[in-house]
Amino acid sequence: MAESYDLAVVGAGVVGLAHALAAARSGRRVVVIERDPRANGASIRMTGLVTVAGHASGAMWRRARRSREIWADVCAQAGVRIEHEGLAIVARRPEAAIALDAFAASEAGEGCSFYQPDDAHALFPQFKGDIAGVFWSPDELRVEAKSALAKIAAWLEDAHDVAFKWETAVSGVADGEVTTSRGPVSAAATVVCAGDDFRTLFADRLTGAGLTKAKSSMLRVRVEDGYELPGAVASDLTILRLPGFEELDGVEALRARLEQEQPEHLRHGVALLVAQSSDGSLVVSGSRELSACPDPFETQVVEDLILEEFAAVLGRKPKQVVSRWAGAYAYSTERPVVTDAPSDRVRVVVAASPAGASSAFAVAEETIAGLFGKGG
Repeated sequence: MAESYDLAVVGAGVVGLAHALAAARSGRRVVVIERDPRANGASIRMTGLVTVAGHASGAMWRRARRSREIWADVCAQAGVRIEHEGLAIVARRPEAAIALDAFAASEAGEGCSFYQPDDAHALFPQFKGDIAGVFWSPDELRVEAKSALAKIAAWLEDAHDVAFKWETAVSGVADGEVTTSRGPVSAAATVVCAGDDFRTLFADRLTGAGLTKAKSSMLRVRVEDGYELPGAVASDLTILRLPGFEELDGVEALRARLEQEQPEHLRHGVALLVAQSSDGSLVVSGSRELSACPDPFETQVVEDLILEEFAAVLGRKPKQVVSRWAGAYAYSTERPVVTDAPSDRVRVVVAASPAGASSAFAVAEETIAGLFGKGG
């Protein structure tokens, strides 16, 4: 006889674990089914930064703020170290400064500040060269994703009685039952959180969502001993990626200037984001290649472009590249989170941007409320 649960979650990445937590907190008996021995997809391959700044005003900004709040609570309870907090976006050009100043003054820039060059150099001596200012958000937090997800899964199992079925592939989902490689699992409801694998389950329903795959070249580097960043660090190139900046003054002028000054960076989707680990090493992201099937190979050209921007912002080159890897995630030009309801008791949730960790917990609360009702 199949084991019976209130909710089955397919996928043990951050989106899957967020749904398991939301359901468990509402008193549901939950099972998480994961095809690998541990989370091994987009959730652990990116920087581990939970962002708030840069989201567009409205639903996504509210989701980011709520998710950040839950992240802080979960980290405290699950024993996950927060590596650092805050995000600095360095304006290398006056056009970037105009956009960053405008965002800091907007609703979605609540709590953020933009510092003019003199104050910026005094507050952030790590940033070198003739900069036009620094935007600072205090809200971001960063975790080591690989170890964090393992600790959160263990905490969910121990503190919330969430069951986990590792190395178990799901081949079908119907109302009341999930078909797996280890036999059927009975569940009153199911949420599919399969990351960038949006072709195995309910692929026919997702074809209209504009989904494709994105690859990001990632590096872990070392600089001199004792070097410390104020938080995560980004640059002008990143502004073009952030939905909250799309309509702001300065952005189109910045885009035109970057097309003249850094065309190869734009062609390869380079947008610098640097985050620091407790051992002092820096995780550096990266580039963006959109493809139905991104190849697994990294190129020296892209790495050189990333490190060129790194040196321009931080005034130094890494002493050592410790490791290289390809980040991978689902991507949609239409919306950052794709959701679908194949039936009353089944939901599909795809984080369709690199900011899945920044919205996962809030999206999960919405999903669980929709499945079971806000009353629990």
